[in-house]
Amino acid sequence: MSDTTTTDKTAIRDAATVIVLRDRDHRPSVLMGQRGAKAAFMPNKFVFPGGAVDAEDAHVPFAKPLSPLCASRLTDDAPIDRAPALAAAAIRELWEETGQVLGQPGTWGTTPPKGWEDFASGGHLPNAAPLQFVFRAITPPGRPRRFDARFFLLDADDLTSDPDDFSAASDELAHLQWISLDEVRGFDLPFITEVVLAEVAARAADPTPPASVPFFRNDDEESLFLRLYGRPLPD
Repeated sequence: MSDTTTTDKTAIRDAATVIVLRDRDHRPSVLMGQRGAKAAFMPNKFVFPGGAVDAEDAHVPFAKPLSPLCASRLTDDAPIDRAPALAAAAIRELWEETGQVLGQPGTWGTTPPKGWEDFASGGHLPNAAPLQFVFRAITPPGRPRRFDARFFLLDADDLTSDPDDFSAASDELAHLQWISLDEVRGFDLPFITEVVLAEVAARAADPTPPASVPFFRNDDEESLFLRLYGRPLPD
Protein backbone atom coordinates (compact mmCIF):
# COMPACT_ATOMS: atom_id res chain seq x y z
CA MET A 1 0.00 0.00 0.00
CA SER A 2 1.41 3.37 -0.94
CA ASP A 3 1.90 5.72 1.99
CA THR A 4 3.16 8.98 0.52
CA THR A 5 3.96 11.49 3.27
CA THR A 6 1.27 14.11 3.82
CA THR A 7 1.03 16.93 6.32
CA ASP A 8 -2.19 15.52 7.74
CA LYS A 9 -2.28 11.75 8.15
CA THR A 10 -6.00 11.89 9.00
CA ALA A 11 -6.93 13.56 5.70
CA ILE A 12 -9.07 11.32 3.50
CA ARG A 13 -7.07 10.03 0.53
CA ASP A 14 -8.38 8.37 -2.60
CA ALA A 15 -7.48 4.69 -2.69
CA ALA A 16 -8.08 1.63 -4.86
CA THR A 17 -8.43 -2.01 -3.85
CA VAL A 18 -8.47 -5.06 -6.12
CA ILE A 19 -10.48 -8.22 -5.48
CA VAL A 20 -9.14 -10.89 -7.81
CA LEU A 21 -11.65 -13.72 -8.15
CA ARG A 22 -10.58 -17.16 -9.32
CA ASP A 23 -12.57 -20.28 -10.29
CA ARG A 24 -15.87 -18.43 -10.01
CA ASP A 25 -17.77 -21.30 -11.65
CA HIS A 26 -16.47 -24.01 -9.32
CA ARG A 27 -15.05 -23.04 -5.93
CA PRO A 28 -14.50 -19.25 -6.00
CA SER A 29 -11.43 -17.91 -4.23
CA VAL A 30 -9.90 -14.47 -3.72
CA LEU A 31 -6.30 -13.28 -3.55
CA MET A 32 -5.34 -11.90 -0.13
CA GLY A 33 -2.30 -11.24 2.04
CA GLN A 34 -1.53 -10.26 5.61
CA ARG A 35 -0.44 -6.76 6.63
CA GLY A 36 2.53 -6.44 8.95
CA ALA A 37 2.24 -6.23 12.73
CA LYS A 38 3.79 -2.74 12.71
CA ALA A 39 1.61 -1.33 9.94
CA ALA A 40 -0.13 1.92 10.90
CA PHE A 41 -3.30 0.88 9.07
CA MET A 42 -5.00 -2.45 9.81
CA PRO A 43 -1.98 -4.29 11.32
CA ASN A 44 -2.02 -8.11 11.09
CA LYS A 45 -5.25 -8.12 9.09
CA PHE A 46 -5.75 -10.18 5.92
CA VAL A 47 -6.68 -7.78 3.13
CA PHE A 48 -6.99 -7.45 -0.63
CA PRO A 49 -4.12 -5.74 -2.45
CA GLY A 50 -4.61 -2.01 -2.65
CA GLY A 51 -3.46 1.41 -1.55
CA ALA A 52 -3.60 5.16 -1.98
CA VAL A 53 -3.66 6.91 -5.32
CA ASP A 54 -0.35 8.60 -6.20
CA ALA A 55 -0.22 11.83 -8.21
CA GLU A 56 1.65 9.99 -10.96
CA ASP A 57 -1.24 7.56 -11.48
CA ALA A 58 -3.15 10.29 -13.32
CA HIS A 59 -0.55 10.27 -16.13
CA VAL A 60 -0.44 6.58 -17.01
CA PRO A 61 -1.37 5.38 -20.53
CA PHE A 62 -3.69 2.38 -20.85
CA ALA A 63 -3.79 -0.43 -23.36
CA LYS A 64 -7.56 -0.29 -22.83
CA PRO A 65 -9.53 2.17 -20.63
CA LEU A 66 -12.22 1.52 -18.06
CA SER A 67 -15.67 0.68 -19.35
CA PRO A 68 -17.92 3.77 -19.68
CA LEU A 69 -20.27 2.44 -16.97
CA CYS A 70 -17.43 1.87 -14.53
CA ALA A 71 -15.96 5.32 -15.19
CA SER A 72 -19.39 6.91 -14.80
CA ARG A 73 -19.97 5.36 -11.40
CA LEU A 74 -16.48 6.22 -10.17
CA THR A 75 -17.14 9.88 -10.94
CA ASP A 76 -20.67 9.96 -9.55
CA ASP A 77 -19.63 12.79 -7.22
CA ALA A 78 -16.05 13.42 -8.36
CA PRO A 79 -14.20 15.02 -11.28
CA ILE A 80 -14.28 12.93 -14.46
CA ASP A 81 -10.47 12.62 -14.50
CA ARG A 82 -10.51 10.81 -11.14
CA ALA A 83 -11.56 7.51 -12.71
CA PRO A 84 -8.37 6.81 -14.73
CA ALA A 85 -6.18 7.60 -11.72
CA LEU A 86 -8.14 5.17 -9.54
CA ALA A 87 -7.88 2.45 -12.17
CA ALA A 88 -4.15 3.03 -12.54
CA ALA A 89 -3.65 2.90 -8.77
CA ALA A 90 -5.53 -0.42 -8.62
CA ILE A 91 -3.30 -1.95 -11.29
CA ARG A 92 -0.11 -0.54 -9.75
CA GLU A 93 -0.94 -1.72 -6.23
CA LEU A 94 -1.87 -5.17 -7.53
CA TRP A 95 1.54 -5.37 -9.22
CA GLU A 96 3.50 -4.00 -6.26
CA GLU A 97 1.87 -6.13 -3.58
CA THR A 98 1.37 -9.42 -5.45
CA GLY A 99 3.52 -9.33 -8.59
CA GLN A 100 0.42 -9.94 -10.70
CA VAL A 101 0.09 -8.10 -14.00
CA LEU A 102 -3.15 -6.68 -15.35
CA GLY A 103 -1.89 -5.45 -18.69
CA GLN A 104 -1.33 -6.09 -22.36
CA PRO A 105 1.93 -6.13 -24.33
CA GLY A 106 2.76 -2.62 -25.44
CA THR A 107 5.34 0.13 -25.58
CA TRP A 108 5.21 3.21 -23.37
CA GLY A 109 5.45 6.29 -25.57
CA THR A 110 7.08 8.30 -22.77
CA THR A 111 9.22 7.61 -19.74
CA PRO A 112 7.04 5.77 -17.19
CA PRO A 113 6.04 7.90 -14.20
CA LYS A 114 7.63 7.32 -10.82
CA GLY A 115 6.41 4.06 -9.33
CA TRP A 116 5.65 2.53 -12.73
CA GLU A 117 9.18 1.74 -13.90
CA ASP A 118 9.15 -1.93 -12.89
CA PHE A 119 5.70 -2.56 -14.33
CA ALA A 120 6.72 -0.97 -17.64
CA SER A 121 9.99 -2.91 -17.79
CA GLY A 122 7.97 -6.09 -18.29
CA GLY A 123 6.76 -4.79 -21.66
CA HIS A 124 3.13 -4.21 -20.65
CA LEU A 125 0.73 -1.31 -20.66
CA PRO A 126 -1.91 -1.36 -17.89
CA ASN A 127 -5.29 -2.71 -18.98
CA ALA A 128 -8.23 -1.15 -17.13
CA ALA A 129 -11.01 -2.73 -19.19
CA PRO A 130 -11.50 -5.86 -17.01
CA LEU A 131 -11.88 -3.85 -13.77
CA GLN A 132 -15.43 -3.81 -12.40
CA PHE A 133 -16.26 -1.19 -9.76
CA VAL A 134 -18.29 -3.01 -7.07
CA PHE A 135 -17.94 -1.18 -3.74
CA ARG A 136 -16.90 2.13 -2.16
CA ALA A 137 -16.14 2.86 1.49
CA ILE A 138 -14.72 5.75 3.49
CA THR A 139 -12.70 4.91 6.59
CA PRO A 140 -14.50 6.00 9.78
CA PRO A 141 -13.23 9.05 11.73
CA GLY A 142 -10.67 8.46 14.46
CA ARG A 143 -8.49 6.01 12.54
CA PRO A 144 -4.74 6.68 12.05
CA ARG A 145 -5.29 6.68 8.28
CA ARG A 146 -8.47 7.51 6.35
CA PHE A 147 -9.19 6.47 2.77
CA ASP A 148 -11.97 6.88 0.26
CA ALA A 149 -11.51 3.39 -1.16
CA ARG A 150 -12.97 2.07 -4.40
CA PHE A 151 -13.05 -1.71 -4.68
CA PHE A 152 -12.60 -3.30 -8.10
CA LEU A 153 -13.54 -6.88 -8.94
CA LEU A 154 -11.27 -8.67 -11.41
CA ASP A 155 -11.40 -12.17 -12.87
CA ALA A 156 -8.08 -14.00 -12.54
CA ASP A 157 -8.38 -15.13 -16.18
CA ASP A 158 -7.75 -11.51 -17.20
CA LEU A 159 -4.29 -11.47 -15.59
CA THR A 160 -1.33 -11.62 -17.94
CA SER A 161 0.82 -13.23 -15.25
CA ASP A 162 0.80 -16.68 -13.64
CA PRO A 163 -1.73 -16.36 -10.78
CA ASP A 164 0.36 -18.67 -8.59
CA ASP A 165 3.64 -16.78 -9.06
CA PHE A 166 4.23 -14.14 -6.38
CA SER A 167 7.98 -13.90 -6.89
CA ALA A 168 7.81 -10.27 -8.08
CA ALA A 169 5.75 -9.11 -5.10
CA SER A 170 7.06 -6.56 -2.62
CA ASP A 171 7.10 -7.36 1.09
CA GLU A 172 4.07 -5.19 1.90
CA LEU A 173 1.80 -8.23 2.23
CA ALA A 174 2.87 -11.54 3.76
CA HIS A 175 1.32 -14.97 3.25
CA LEU A 176 -0.09 -14.17 -0.19
CA GLN A 177 -2.57 -16.88 -1.09
CA TRP A 178 -5.82 -17.76 -2.79
CA ILE A 179 -8.52 -18.22 -0.16
CA SER A 180 -11.82 -19.85 -1.03
CA LEU A 181 -14.93 -17.83 -0.24
CA ASP A 182 -16.26 -20.62 1.96
CA GLU A 183 -13.14 -20.45 4.18
CA VAL A 184 -12.19 -16.77 4.13
CA ARG A 185 -14.19 -15.78 7.21
CA GLY A 186 -11.89 -17.96 9.29
CA PHE A 187 -9.12 -15.38 8.73
CA ASP A 188 -8.54 -12.15 10.67
CA LEU A 189 -10.39 -9.65 8.45
CA PRO A 190 -11.24 -5.96 8.79
CA PHE A 191 -14.94 -5.27 9.18
CA ILE A 192 -15.24 -3.57 5.81
CA THR A 193 -13.54 -6.51 4.10
CA GLU A 194 -16.22 -8.81 5.51
CA VAL A 195 -18.91 -6.51 4.12
CA VAL A 196 -17.26 -6.43 0.69
CA LEU A 197 -16.83 -10.21 0.67
CA ALA A 198 -20.59 -10.62 1.13
CA GLU A 199 -21.08 -8.56 -2.04
CA VAL A 200 -18.44 -10.59 -3.89
CA ALA A 201 -19.99 -13.90 -2.83
CA ALA A 202 -23.38 -12.72 -4.07
CA ARG A 203 -21.86 -11.81 -7.45
CA ALA A 204 -19.42 -14.71 -7.87
CA ALA A 205 -21.64 -16.52 -10.36
CA ASP A 206 -22.63 -13.38 -12.27
CA PRO A 207 -19.90 -11.58 -14.26
CA THR A 208 -22.16 -8.72 -15.37
CA PRO A 209 -21.83 -5.31 -13.68
CA PRO A 210 -24.05 -4.79 -10.61
CA ALA A 211 -27.22 -2.73 -10.96
CA SER A 212 -25.66 -0.19 -8.55
CA VAL A 213 -22.56 0.13 -6.39
CA PRO A 214 -22.85 0.09 -2.57
CA PHE A 215 -21.24 3.10 -0.88
CA PHE A 216 -20.48 2.89 2.86
CA ARG A 217 -19.89 6.55 3.72
CA ASN A 218 -18.53 7.44 7.15
CA ASP A 219 -18.68 11.17 7.84
CA ASP A 220 -17.92 12.97 11.07
CA GLU A 221 -21.63 13.28 11.80
CA GLU A 222 -23.05 9.93 10.64
CA SER A 223 -22.56 6.71 8.70
CA LEU A 224 -24.64 6.19 5.58
CA PHE A 225 -25.14 3.23 3.27
CA LEU A 226 -25.81 4.62 -0.19
CA ARG A 227 -26.00 3.38 -3.78
CA LEU A 228 -24.06 4.74 -6.77
CA TYR A 229 -25.71 4.51 -10.19
CA GLY A 230 -23.40 6.75 -12.18
CA ARG A 231 -23.91 9.69 -14.46
CA PRO A 232 -26.18 9.25 -17.52
CA LEU A 233 -24.26 7.58 -20.33
CA PRO A 234 -24.29 9.10 -23.82
CA ASP A 235 -26.42 7.34 -26.43
